[in-house]
This record gives sequence, structure tokens and C-alpha cells, in this order.
Amino acid sequence: MSNSLFRTKRIEQSIQDTEEPEHALKKSLSALDLTVFGVGVIIGTGIFVLTGTVAKNNAGPAVALAFVVAGVVCALAALCYAEFASTVPVAGSAYTFSYASLGELPAWIIGWDLVLEFALGTAVVAVGWSGYIRSLLENAGWHMPAELAGRDGAHGFGFDILAAALVLVLTGILVLGMKLSARVTSLVVAIKVTVVLIVIIAGAFFINGANYDPFIPKAQPVAAGGDLKSPLIQLIFGWAPSNFGVMGIFTAASVVFFAFIGFDIVATAAEETRNPQRDMPRGILGSLIICTTLYVAVSIVVTGMQHYSKLSVDAPLADAFKATGHPFFAGVISFGAAVGLTTVCLILLLGQTRVFFAMSRDGLLPRFFSRVHPRFRTPYRPTILLGVVIAIVAGFTSLSELAELVNIGTLFAFVVVAVSVIILRRTRPDLPRAFRTPLVPALPIVSVCASLWLMLNLPAETWLRFGIWMAIGFFVYFLYGRKHSRLATGEITPAPPTGGS
Repeated sequence: MSNSLFRTKRIEQSIQDTEEPEHALKKSLSALDLTVFGVGVIIGTGIFVLTGTVAKNNAGPAVALAFVVAGVVCALAALCYAEFASTVPVAGSAYTFSYASLGELPAWIIGWDLVLEFALGTAVVAVGWSGYIRSLLENAGWHMPAELAGRDGAHGFGFDILAAALVLVLTGILVLGMKLSARVTSLVVAIKVTVVLIVIIAGAFFINGANYDPFIPKAQPVAAGGDLKSPLIQLIFGWAPSNFGVMGIFTAASVVFFAFIGFDIVATAAEETRNPQRDMPRGILGSLIICTTLYVAVSIVVTGMQHYSKLSVDAPLADAFKATGHPFFAGVISFGAAVGLTTVCLILLLGQTRVFFAMSRDGLLPRFFSRVHPRFRTPYRPTILLGVVIAIVAGFTSLSELAELVNIGTLFAFVVVAVSVIILRRTRPDLPRAFRTPLVPALPIVSVCASLWLMLNLPAETWLRFGIWMAIGFFVYFLYGRKHSRLATGEITPAPPTGGS
């Protein structure tokens, strides 16, 4: 039985599957499109909120260094993703990579994780976007009916019509084709980055050098917690983090890391890239470099405009402009955040449908969902199904307390991809690799350790929910996936145990 659980799919077979007319996606994306997708999903409200919040609570002006540390952790994972996405240019990202190296059950686990994580992430972001839009409408004097403004504060029936509508519109865009999705994303990302640059340039004129003193504030120990809301590492080892000081930078890094989540979704579009061997590494690493630079610049500006101890928690960057007598920019920031969240939603939905499609094509989910649209060459069936489901979830549910599940799922994927790179280097040294992760196995091992460290800093209740989620996944796999996968039915031949072709 163990052999069947860890049977691997041949790389050559995965690539061959992408050429079947009924299951082939249209190749239309360039390195620029991929970079835009990466920037589009990474930069959300985090750049306008986390920068100031973490500066006030964890690191002071040294929050800029925390972004650098978090960017390095992501870069380690990005190098592993770049090798895999260019070597195995197939939809599915970490799911596809693990199927080729770790086996069917691990592949199912990570695929199940990614589909649901992206779904939850899309719903959470849609609800957040709706809140920004309602705020802008209220500033203009127009108020949404309470019944259609979401579950928060609703008495009786409550449905977030704006969040649901956004998901359905983006679903339609994804069905119509990746090139249209790329054009829409390019336009919105251009607006979003312009707003960020305006904030950086305008804020630079209001910097007071005295606000940077001290750049690394004196360390303040934090008492260890004992409930499920405490980080898992505290419950296991009794270790308590410190705020501020040098260690405070690393505490802050575990928080601001979540502002980077999303660059891995670029890898899900490998199959729809015209030249994945060249463009995948450029798109993944390029988007990460751009976003890290913008994050560091914004954090330097906000801590220079207002002393870190006086920053607000809810809207630190906007309030910093108000504190310097320039409230106009607060409105610009709200507009940028609202516009920015549309691309975050679009690309999370894109990543989710591609993983679902890849799992369906392998038979782990019903093959009905693996047929592409005859005209648009997109996986329209899973896109429509998941879009409708997420629209309903976003409309009826307040999901802010579940947002951390997205983070643990992403870190879990980082671990899987790094381990897969090491395994595939050993089992398939013959594979042509257009991009090679440097310093293997040392660099992937460091990536695994860094990701696990950040996972241990997540609340214990997040781990508990994640465990329940995975338990449901095991049940579905043994009930359906294990019997219906193409490897199980003999439709395709598994790779030999040694990993040969």
C-alpha cells in the first residue's frame, strides 16, 4: 500500500499531458506578464498597514531591515520555485512538483492545501476590498443597505453583495482568457504602483531625521502566553519573543513576511507561459525584488514622517500624512488599497483554478473539470465552479479571523518545494534545467528551516485548524483520489522507484 501512496508521476508524462488538445492551456504569457502577476498579488493592503503597525509594535524604524529579512526568506523559496517552474512547466505549482518527487499522497496533500488556501484567501481579500469600496462610497455620501453590506454588524440577514460581485466579475475575466487577465492586471498594477510611488515620493518631503533615533530601539521582552492564540513555539518550548532590539527585527520579520505571500502563485501559470525556461525565473524573482524594494522604501518613509511610537495601528501610513497636515494623501492611499486588492483577488483565483485543474487532469479530482474551453483554452469548468462557491462564501461569511490559514498553507508549500528540489536533483540529474537553484542542498535546507521557523511563530489555533483541514483532505483522498488517479487506473505508468524516465 505504501508504494501506491508514494508513486510518482514521470516528468515527461506531466509535460506530455499539457499537449493533449482537450486538456491543453493556451500559451500567451511573457516574463513581463508574470512579473506583473507577481507584483499584482504581493502588493495589497499590507504595504499600507503592516509597515507602520510592525514599526510601532515590534521593530521601530528597523522595520525596514525586517522587510529585508522576510524578503531573503522568500528569495530562498523563490530560487527553488524558479528551478522547478522552468524545469517542469506544468500547471499546479507545488502540487505538480511534489507529484514528480515526493509521490501521490504528498502531492494530494499540498494540492488540497493550495486549492482551499487560495479559495479562503480570495474570499478574505474580496471582503476587505468591499470594505474599502463601501468606505469610499460613504465618503461620497452614498450608503449601502445594511442587508447587502456583509455579515459584520448585520442583524439578521446579511450578504456582502460587493465582495460576491467582485469574485464573479473576476471569474468571467479568467474564463475569457489569460491574456485578457494579464491586460486587466497590468492596468490595475500600474495604478497601484503609481499610488505607492506617489506615497513614497511625497512622504520623502515630510521626513524628520530625528524620528529615526533610535533606529533600533531598546529590546523589550514579551511574556510567554499559554493559550491557543499564542505562537506554537511558545507552547512547545516556553520561549517568548522580544519586541525591538536586534531580536525584535526577526520577530517583525515573521509578521511582515505575510505581506510577501503570493509570489509563488506565479509558478501556477508555468504552463501558460510562452518560454517558461527563460521567463519563469525572471517573473518569480523579478516580482519579489520589485516588491521588496517598495516595501523597504515605504517603511523608511512612514517611520521618518512620524515617530514609530506615535504611529496608529489601523491606518498608519494614511494617519502619518494626516499628522503632517496632508490629509489628501490619506484618500489616495485608500484608493490605491481598493484598486490593489482587485488584482490580489484575481491572481489568487487564478492560482486556485490552475491547481484544481492539474489535480483533475491527473484523476485525483473528477476528470470532468480538466477539459478546457474550445475557444478560450482556459479551464472554464473549475473556474466557474470555484468562482461561484467563493462568491457565496465571501458574501455570507466574515473571514478575517481565518486569514492566517492562508499563511501557514503558503509556508507549507515552501517547505515541500524546497525538499522536492533536493530529491529531484538526486533522482533525475539528467533533466535539462534552464535555471538551477544554487548551493543545493544547502540553500533548500536553509529555506526549509526559515519557513518552519515562521510557521512555528503562527498561533497554535491556526495549526489546529490546519490539522483539521488536512484530516478532511486525507478522507477525500482515500475515498476518491487514490482509486481514480490515472496512475491507479493504469492509464499512465508511474515513474520507477529510482526516478528513471
